[in-house]
Amino acid sequence: MSTRIAFLKGHGTENDFVIVPDPENAVELPPAAVAALCDRRAGIGGDGLLHVVRSAAHPEARHLAAEAEWFMDYRNGDGSVAEMCGNGVRVFARYLQHAGLAGEGDLAVGTRGGVKTVHLAKNGDITVGMGRALLPEGEITVGAGERSWPARNVNMGNPHAVAFVADLAHAGDLHSPPPFSPADAYPDGVNVEFVVDRGPGHVAMRVHERGSGETRSCGTGACAVAVAAARRDDADPAVTGTPATYRVDVPGGTLVITERPDGEIEMTGPAVIVAEGEIDAEWLAGAAG
Repeated sequence: MSTRIAFLKGHGTENDFVIVPDPENAVELPPAAVAALCDRRAGIGGDGLLHVVRSAAHPEARHLAAEAEWFMDYRNGDGSVAEMCGNGVRVFARYLQHAGLAGEGDLAVGTRGGVKTVHLAKNGDITVGMGRALLPEGEITVGAGERSWPARNVNMGNPHAVAFVADLAHAGDLHSPPPFSPADAYPDGVNVEFVVDRGPGHVAMRVHERGSGETRSCGTGACAVAVAAARRDDADPAVTGTPATYRVDVPGGTLVITERPDGEIEMTGPAVIVAEGEIDAEWLAGAAG
């Protein structure tokens, strides 16, 4: 291993990531090293880490190599492995474009959640195919302080409870998980979105992400919100036969979510590379323990 390792820093609607380009999968990134890199005081700082590897070089992605040259080996900020990150895959694609490894148009990106189709537009926006939502049955209630609201249960590969409220401030500080009922509805916890209307096809949200507290943006959460809004507004694309598009404002910016009549959901938003530099390999080795 060289004494220095290249890195970049990027964000998508202020969901920020450390990017480690490593085409041949030569850099060891155990959980402790990832957590150190994502530490906002002692490291570079980020909500997660994007390890950029050729699919053929990664044991978990070799079966994807025929469909996607590049694999997003995504890690959470605490070092744990995750299947997918909607904001992260946009930043991943932006890095490939920045490095001259991808151009405008369509791009396939391998993830642990399967191959995702990404489109890099001329105006700089990036669209990601997010798959289909599941809508488990059953009544859900979420609360904050002395208030409570009915919520729509939406699963985007991870669970979401979407509540429409009169004022986003009613959600409180969102540091702790909002209570929900029935208690057995989400045995592994849930992401909770509080949503207000801003106008036709336009909503704003705040989110408590399980394990993280309130975050500046959540791509799967914005998709869940759009799906819930379409059902509330009698605009289910499977029923109307026409796509439903919602502008979803998050604290870190705006995402545009479109659900098609076949159920496929697309998320469009920005992705920015803000810096590049080098990691000291000795420091990283020490941080890894």
